[in-house]
Amino acid sequence: MEGINEKKNKSTCDSDIQTPVVILCRPQLGENIGTAARAMLNCGVVNLRLVAPRDGWPNPKALNASSGADSIIAGTKIFDTTLDAVSDCEVVFAATARTREVMKRVITPRQAAKEIRFANRKNRRVALLFGPERTGLNNNEIEFADSIIEVPLNPSFSSLNLAQAVLIMCYEWYISVDETPSSRFPGGEGSPVDKKQLYSFFQYLDNSLEDRGFYPTPEMRPSMVRNIRALFTRVGLTQQDLQTLYGMIKKLTQTQK
Repeated sequence: MEGINEKKNKSTCDSDIQTPVVILCRPQLGENIGTAARAMLNCGVVNLRLVAPRDGWPNPKALNASSGADSIIAGTKIFDTTLDAVSDCEVVFAATARTREVMKRVITPRQAAKEIRFANRKNRRVALLFGPERTGLNNNEIEFADSIIEVPLNPSFSSLNLAQAVLIMCYEWYISVDETPSSRFPGGEGSPVDKKQLYSFFQYLDNSLEDRGFYPTPEMRPSMVRNIRALFTRVGLTQQDLQTLYGMIKKLTQTQK
């Protein structure tokens, strides 16, 4: 609320390992980017990334709408693709209210906040993905997520604007500081892989399967690729897991002498 600051920005000095990274995919209006930045700073979340903003960047309308969250706007990073934006992140959550083809774990903002804190303590960089105002995230963007966040709301009127969605998620993270996740976050105790490493592996796996004629028809290939990637994403692979998988695939696909 205006003029009220009971908590003195206790998180604003945290690094991007200790706070979630907010990624807005294909945002349309500068005003919505600005109000989302304001919501972030309210909760001490300071790292904003934009993927292909429609009206370009920088955007004066975003700065005006941020109502003083100038530091967030000034520090915003711009990316051409969602993969580029999440490439250095080990854990990704997608905020969406729409049913998708790929099956992923669905959790509430409160549960996600606890898991983000757990990942922070493991020095894992966490990203929160939000889609464009009119359509939300598409299947290709959701593919990068380890889990989907759905906000439980009135089923007959559940739409949120972008800043509302960002505020709900950042607020839940902010108040979860002393809470412990009720379930262990997926993944082993070793060093986690980031999304750039994971998608390099996916490309290697996809090429290997293609070479061996795994996909029955070209039409079936996209959905099969998404499901295979969703399977490995749910596991939460470590660096050791990835090296083992590379070795297995190489052995299975090498030409027999």
